Order: sequence, then structure tokens, then C-alpha cells
Amino acid sequence: MTDTIIARCEAKGLRMTGQRRTIARVLETSDDHPDVELLYARAVEIDPQISIATVYRTVKLFEEAGILDKLEFGDGRARYEDADRDHHDHLIDMVTGEVIEFVDPEIEVLQERIARKLGYELRGHRLELYGVRRKR
Repeated sequence: MTDTIIARCEAKGLRMTGQRRTIARVLETSDDHPDVELLYARAVEIDPQISIATVYRTVKLFEEAGILDKLEFGDGRARYEDADRDHHDHLIDMVTGEVIEFVDPEIEVLQERIARKLGYELRGHRLELYGVRRKR
């Protein structure tokens, strides 16, 4: 990550109110993939005046500006992460909803090879694996 979310918003000319700054800080310090409800719960602890509507509008604005990536894992909840994070893939626990980030060099090489084999130059990808924990 090169800059903070706030710095990237300012660089794109977005007006950064105090509440937007609070939401940006919450996003920056999140090590998970929060949905709007969770972002709201965290933001309202810092600024009780923030409404859930403000959180919805802010994440939409940040997403449209390319600051946030919206992730949808089929559970009906849109989750968000910083669009400027290092590349990673996701494994979603279908029982708990936990999202595990991982990077696997073998998968990266395989994806490149598949794209080349099909006549494409890979410009990006998003990999989501869904599973249940094996019984031990």
C-alpha cells in the first residue's frame, strides 16, 4: 500500500468530511473484510453521530473512486477491502463465513499458464475458494 485511504481520496479530489475520515480510518485498521453493518458498528464507537446511511454512501463513493474493492461471497453481504492491498486470493468458510486470505505462487503460475494456453495475456484475476473445514 502506497498511501492511506484518506490520502488517496484527497488525491482524487474527494471531499473528506470528518465522518468520511473516520470511516476511512476504520477501513485502514481493519484486518478483515467488513460489511457496512460492521463498519458502522466500528465507526459509531469513534463518532456516535455517524449514521448507517453515511457509511453506505461513503463506501459507495470510495468504491466508485477505486479506493475500495467490493467483495461478494454469495452470502448476501457486500464486504469491502482496500483496493490498494497486495494481491491475494480468498478461501471462504461456508459454515462460519470466515474469509481467509492467501497467496500461493503455484496457483499464480498456473493461472498465467492457462491464460497463455488460451491465447491471453493475464491482466488480473480474482480467485475465491469455498469450503468447509475437514473433520480431524
